[in-house]
Amino acid sequence: MVGTGSNTLIIVALILALGVAAQVLADRFRVPSVLFLILAGVAMGPEGAALVTVDTFGDSLTTIVGLSVAVIVFEGAFHLKVDKLREAPSAALRLITIGAVISFVGTTLAVRFFLGTEWVIAALIGALLIATGPTVITPILAVVPVRDRVAAALETEGIVNDVTAAILAVVIFKLLTAQEVAPTTYLTDFIQRLSIGLFFGLLLAGVLWFLLVRSELSTGWTPQNARLMTLAGAVLTFSLADTVASEAGVAAVATAGIVLGNVDLPYEETIEEFKDDVTIIVLSFVFIALAALIEFSTLLSLGIGGLLVVAAVVLLVRPLPVFVSSTGGRFTRNEKLFMSFVGPRGIIPASVATLFAIELQTPDPPSNPEGASVLAGTVFLVILLTVVFEGGFARQIAEKLQVIPMRVLVIGGGRVGREITERLEERGENVVIIEERTAEAEALRNDGFSVRDGDGANIETLQQAGVERSKIVVAATGDDDTNLLVAQLASSKFGTEKVITRVNEPDNVDAFTELGVETVSASSSTAWAIDNRIERPALSRWMTELGRSGDVQEIEVTDEELVGKTVGDISEMLPGGSMIALVTRGEENTVPESSQDVQHGDHLTVIGRTDSVREAIDQLHPHD
Repeated sequence: MVGTGSNTLIIVALILALGVAAQVLADRFRVPSVLFLILAGVAMGPEGAALVTVDTFGDSLTTIVGLSVAVIVFEGAFHLKVDKLREAPSAALRLITIGAVISFVGTTLAVRFFLGTEWVIAALIGALLIATGPTVITPILAVVPVRDRVAAALETEGIVNDVTAAILAVVIFKLLTAQEVAPTTYLTDFIQRLSIGLFFGLLLAGVLWFLLVRSELSTGWTPQNARLMTLAGAVLTFSLADTVASEAGVAAVATAGIVLGNVDLPYEETIEEFKDDVTIIVLSFVFIALAALIEFSTLLSLGIGGLLVVAAVVLLVRPLPVFVSSTGGRFTRNEKLFMSFVGPRGIIPASVATLFAIELQTPDPPSNPEGASVLAGTVFLVILLTVVFEGGFARQIAEKLQVIPMRVLVIGGGRVGREITERLEERGENVVIIEERTAEAEALRNDGFSVRDGDGANIETLQQAGVERSKIVVAATGDDDTNLLVAQLASSKFGTEKVITRVNEPDNVDAFTELGVETVSASSSTAWAIDNRIERPALSRWMTELGRSGDVQEIEVTDEELVGKTVGDISEMLPGGSMIALVTRGEENTVPESSQDVQHGDHLTVIGRTDSVREAIDQLHPHD
């Protein structure tokens, strides 16, 4: 017994060490950690060193997986803020309703048609593969900074559909084993389990909120006590709800996480940091432990049919609900393609499929060993291939589709701020507006813009809007004092690369300039635009189309392959419909001759058709 216990302890320690190593490698190579976790699990399983098998953890595997899932789902839901949900409300709502139905039906039909399995197993697989989950989506979004509305839709879908998939799969698994079950019973049982989860989740949220905020004990809480109370409450709520109704615990912790994450708890930042660390540990353990149970013989037994199921899920079942759900929003075609081809499945399908397969194989004689093999094999095959190819190459997919934008923060959502945002978003940039007028903020949000409510001159508001990740901050309010304060905060406190301010009173331009703030005078800009319309009408009309039919972009020469070449040599590299119109060296701007040499640090201004200019910029200054 001592030897067995010691071996198990060593295996657990090794799994945790590999989990930390996977996180380090993920940060180093900027790919989701789940890719390395699955590879580590396979290496430890029967197909590798055979250190982990079905018997390693025995009957405790169900409990370990359940509690780990509780922490993972709670952590993901805690990060789902109302402001984030409001970024793409219609798309997120469709993804978790219409999208979930399409995914369930499509996957079920694909499994039934390509594998010829019985309907109950096909429906179980279809239900489980609804889920993408925060365990795979969040690591992807950490290394692929897409627009806020894209991230919001994917994160909301992942968290909510985890709950949907778990409960629906349990309902199907339990009810289809009964005889002559009425169709309405499925819906009733689903609603019942969901309601139980909602009840326990709201109960936990209310109790914790009262203890941490309103009770007399609140003044005695320390960050450590608050963290431990929150974690213990999540585990307890999961256990109670799951005891009352199987898989209701997932709904309970998801509900509690969303509510608690949006009620302004004390020590919220330290709670989030603590939960992040705990989640990495349990995520590492569960992913490696479950991946170690993958047997290639089970995957290979699916044959061509299994690969066709994966192809159907990736190429048809996933893109269809994405395009249906994002219709009518401000999502670009490439963003819809990114959402379609980056939807790997995660921990909920893996854990629940494993438990179902064990249950189908454990009776003596086994109740459905063939069904168990198809269930586990298909789910793990989809997870394995989607995580490896969609998760592992998410950044490359995003770069190919050009959906990693420059992040810009615009302070002030008036006419100027709206116009700036529209132009930048038409060029594919990720723009967030900060607007303190509630009615104006809501109007902007209804028009599909990413908006944060609050005072743009407030440090906390700027941080919540992502100023630390923003490359450019534009202060575009009608108040020069506010614009100046925003500019000083962005440049001095947050080190923003470029800060541009609108100056409403011409007399203030010199004051702004003396402080080193880059300014645009409203009156001067208007006069310049009118002068262009009088003297250069064709150019003026073309300039209004910048970012639409035509574009002008400027790059700094840092690529040593360009240094020493002539403007003519570089021009030959550019696609048709674009040209180098200006070379800037220091403070001197020149219209170049083809024989002019290009030096390191020169700025080249490229002008032409929008698509040609973008292609030219990619060639001259490729993304890192």
